Amino acid sequence: MRLLDVSALDLSRADLSAADLAMALMTQTVLRNAKLVGADLYRAHLEGAVLDEADLSSASLVKAELDEASLRGATLDGADLGSASLWAVDARSARLRAAKLDGASLIDIKLEGADLTDASVRETSLKAVLDEHTVVQGLTGTLFGPAMIDHADVRREIDGLELERWLNSRGATVRVLTPRSGAITYYAKFSEGYSRSNPQGIVRRRIVNGVAHDEAFTRNLRWEPTEYLRLYELGHNEVDRVEISEAEAVTFIEEVTGQTT
Repeated sequence: MRLLDVSALDLSRADLSAADLAMALMTQTVLRNAKLVGADLYRAHLEGAVLDEADLSSASLVKAELDEASLRGATLDGADLGSASLWAVDARSARLRAAKLDGASLIDIKLEGADLTDASVRETSLKAVLDEHTVVQGLTGTLFGPAMIDHADVRREIDGLELERWLNSRGATVRVLTPRSGAITYYAKFSEGYSRSNPQGIVRRRIVNGVAHDEAFTRNLRWEPTEYLRLYELGHNEVDRVEISEAEAVTFIEEVTGQTT
């Protein structure tokens, strides 16, 4: 299947509502004031794209790459940004009401004046710039800091309980997690004919500076990136999983490498 490539084109004011743009190449595309209501942008490449004042209400941006994009004044009400990457994004005055930000990486993102009313976060990296005009009423879930608070043009970094209190005093109900740098959780994959002691394969999740890195032990006899855990969390659970110990993971690896040598 040939992917749509509109990189660097000017599509300002285009109406792409409900369009299938999954995995589209839209790097540095100008979509200022465009309509993308309900569009499917799963894993779309929007690095450096200009989406100022665009309407992405109810759009699917799961695993989309939005690094260094501009979303100033954009509307993302009800949008799903699960596991999306938004590094160095300018989202000042953007609307993200009831948006799903579960597992997203919002790192070095500008959210001054943004509206996150009723948005959800789950193990979300919210290393953002916030200010007194950032609305977090009804924001729920768990997140990793630290955040930068801009008050009267003076910025101050806060994290942990201080960040939690700052958000919750403004109507949020969130818990700020403490990063366990290097912490690893192992899982065995199994379906019919397999079990915990005889798994189909193993995967692991490493937490580094609050960001999850998922890897599977592959046929190449090494740990390589995988989407399995994220897809499982999104409901694609045809292949089940169970948490296992590090010792069980080591045993599996030794058996596999022994069989192939």
